Amino acid sequence: MRAGTRSVRVRAPGKINVSLKVGPPREDGYHGIASVFLAVSLYEEVTATEAPGGGITVTVNGQGTLNLPHDSIPLDRTNLAVRAAELLAEVSPGRTGVVLDITKRVPISGGMGGGSADAAAALLACDALWGSGFSRDELAKIAVDLGADVPFALVGGTAVGLGVGDQLTPAISKTPLHWVLVTSDYGLSTPEVYRRLDEIRLRDGVEPDPQPQIDPAILGAMRAGDALGLAPLLHNDLQQASLELAPALGDILETGRIAGALAGIVSGSGPTIAFLTQSSGHAAELESLLAAEGLQAASVRGPAHGARIVAG
Repeated sequence: MRAGTRSVRVRAPGKINVSLKVGPPREDGYHGIASVFLAVSLYEEVTATEAPGGGITVTVNGQGTLNLPHDSIPLDRTNLAVRAAELLAEVSPGRTGVVLDITKRVPISGGMGGGSADAAAALLACDALWGSGFSRDELAKIAVDLGADVPFALVGGTAVGLGVGDQLTPAISKTPLHWVLVTSDYGLSTPEVYRRLDEIRLRDGVEPDPQPQIDPAILGAMRAGDALGLAPLLHNDLQQASLELAPALGDILETGRIAGALAGIVSGSGPTIAFLTQSSGHAAELESLLAAEGLQAASVRGPAHGARIVAG
């Protein structure tokens, strides 16, 4: 880095879908959903550095908490962080060239919105670097064009997501809930998981609710920080599809149950598994037990804050 070159570093959280209900395919090819998003304390980190020569480039390293392999991550404009910077540049008079360096901590193609967290972090970092002066709400409106999870990564906390997940309503949830994540050394394609869900429903004659709704008891348990009350309410319509595409996930869920998790769920489209625990101590104990079984486990808590500047 040249002396005097400015940079801004931002962290943005991954998320768990505590509940995810999926409607039938819409005419535009998307599915309507009703989900409870919970930001958790596993953060992507993006450092935006001025590049006077112009252009937007990205580098990625996997030296975060889980030492993730990152060779499969695109370094062109198909990377969500690059697209985020491009969108912001279109409306920022003070834009310059920028290098985005991403440290991966959220599992890649793991159903936790890691790419969306990168995009949210890039938006906030570039806004600060270029002095664009957009509010968080204005950045969230830009973020909608990047995908449903990006606005949530900006705001964090707990929220109900409707539509395709882009209609966010914050929910009160201040008491931490403690989880153990089990990651896999492979990813699952979100579009493929949705396609498999549609195949399962057609095969089984299931008619999904065209306008899925959230069970209010879930929000009540989260508001109270009641892990025992929340455990039987965890739900993911995509879970069966993910298990059919990756049967080994069923073994992981069973291992967590035997090891004492209150409940386990596939996070989003998978393959990350989220196990709910009763306390931070219980999470640490479960993490150790799962690691002893040869699984890649990490304890986290939520709700966690949204995208935040940590340097610059």
